[in-house]
Amino acid sequence: MEARVRRVERADTPVMFIAARDESDEIAPAWDRLESVLGSLRGRRFLGVFDDSGVYRCCVQARDDDRAAALGLESSVVPGGFYLCATIRGAQPAAYDLLTPTHDLLRRSGARDTSRPSIEFYRRHDRIDLLLPVV
Repeated sequence: MEARVRRVERADTPVMFIAARDESDEIAPAWDRLESVLGSLRGRRFLGVFDDSGVYRCCVQARDDDRAAALGLESSVVPGGFYLCATIRGAQPAAYDLLTPTHDLLRRSGARDTSRPSIEFYRRHDRIDLLLPVV
């Protein structure tokens, strides 16, 4: 599996989130909880955010009328800047098996900026952009 790696620039992204330990058995229930408190998912943009801390954040891009605390969610900003990006295509959950090898590919492709987290940007049900922050 060799995905095409490209350099992209992202803007700061305000999000609401639920944090979980970065282990597969805790991440899925956190996503389920996030989706359940939102009600309609239509038009929402979802991101998985992680770094070397062992914490994975299940995020949804915040809208102007969102009230994180009222939904029982935390809020933050995913930092913008330059990222290396590779796209994973395929049906979920099978596509999840490609996340780790694709992240490893990105880590070998550039000088990582450890001050910012990596991002899984869920563009569609069959497309995930994996982003690694670079200096």
